[in-house]
Formats: sequence, C-alpha cells, structure tokens
Amino acid sequence: QVQLVESGGGLVQPGGSLRLSCAASGSIFSIYHMAWYRQAPGKQRELVARITSSGSTKYADSVKVRFTLSRDNAKNTVYLQMNSLKPEDTALYYCNADHLFTRNNYWGQGTQVTVSS
Repeated sequence: QVQLVESGGGLVQPGGSLRLSCAASGSIFSIYHMAWYRQAPGKQRELVARITSSGSTKYADSVKVRFTLSRDNAKNTVYLQMNSLKPEDTALYYCNADHLFTRNNYWGQGTQVTVSS
C-alpha cells in the first residue's frame, strides 16, 4: 500500500508559477509510475503529466513546455513545476501512483490550483 500526500496548490495570477509536490509513503516508491491528473468544473478528468519508474515523461499537449514533471526517489516525492499559468489551468490536481507490476492505482486527496487575476 502507498499513501500520497500533496502540497503546493494555491491561488496565483496568470503568468505566475507554482510547484506541486506529492510525497509517497508505505511502499517502495521507485517501482511506481507517477502522474498528475486534474479536473475542472464541468470538465472531464484529464492526464496532465506522467513519469515512469525509470524517469521517462509524457505531457498533455496543453501543458507541454510550461509544465515539468520530475521525481526524487530518495525522497519518495514527485514534483510538478508549473510555469506561465493560465486561467484554464484552474482545477483540482490529483497525484496518482501506478504500481509497475500489479498496476494497482493509488490517489492523493487532491490540491486546488486557482489561476485568476
């Protein structure tokens, strides 16, 4: 089992930056693929970015260049650096862990990101 604790969400002006963190505990972090999803009011949940256990990343077209996903296995933490934020980035952001072998999925509690002037 793995527990995910998120931090870093908040209110930011358009063009600003935020860094989201997701800390994992209770299992071996390095054998999980990690990802960030988001869901805005009236919209479907979407995959924002994913990083594999080996460090390969994939981004949604809407966030490419602006967002950067990384992981620190020593700290059992994944980071999402968000730059040049837009109002359309406003959403509840969820951290997800995908077990490499069992494909069991675990979710964080969600952290709100609001981009507004």
